[in-house]
Amino acid sequence: MKSILITYIFATLLTTSCKNTNEATASSIALTQNQEDITKADQIIEKTIQAHGGNLYHTADYSFTFRKKLYRFTNNGSDYTYTVTYQKNNTTILDVITNGSFKRFVNEQEIELNQKQTDAGFGALNSVIYFATLPYKLNDPSVNKKLIEKTVIKNENYDVIEVTFNKEGGGKDHDDEFYYWINKKTHKIDYLAYNYQVNKGGVRFRSFYNRSVVDGITFQDYINWKAPVGTPLQKLPTLFEQNKLKELSRIETENITHLKN
Repeated sequence: MKSILITYIFATLLTTSCKNTNEATASSIALTQNQEDITKADQIIEKTIQAHGGNLYHTADYSFTFRKKLYRFTNNGSDYTYTVTYQKNNTTILDVITNGSFKRFVNEQEIELNQKQTDAGFGALNSVIYFATLPYKLNDPSVNKKLIEKTVIKNENYDVIEVTFNKEGGGKDHDDEFYYWINKKTHKIDYLAYNYQVNKGGVRFRSFYNRSVVDGITFQDYINWKAPVGTPLQKLPTLFEQNKLKELSRIETENITHLKN
């Protein structure tokens, strides 16, 4: 009886040990695969940045019109200035972001803003420049990138990159999730999608339809498509090809001008 009990205990310990070893091995393999996907994503995004403008972004100084407002972005290494000028109620409004600091001028006089107004103005200006200069900011320290899959859309091959943001440095919308479909031949962004949490949330899919290169930097116009809240971003290309997405708006950058120094 004692011999049987010892044998049972030994077998139990051996089984538990093997299970723990297998789980540890599986966890290690998954961790290694995840790191490989992150490394591949970094490499793909670097090629994409080069394809869209590369080092020219570091000293770029351009203006463009978007929805009747005049925008300008000026980069000088890690320093940057974004502006938007527009008319409202017979006044001229100038919003300025300088290295993360926001100011508003009305008829050339700076005005005081509360935090809500500052956040709204900063977010509106920053998001327009962010999308207009994609993929330039995808190498920021707060950005997390991962290769999700390879897929085919309209007979073109794509790498699919997931982008999320750290809370620290990720801005007010750090919970947003983005997908980018990178054309394997051109290394340029043909499609992007995102879900956002503010205002009860939403899901958007963008398909480029017009591409121009101005003194080495690529600018793209997009059709902005709407999908039901909660739609997985991975499913959007299929819904797009099946004509099941609703066109919401057009994202068009007009009168693009390189303001050479």
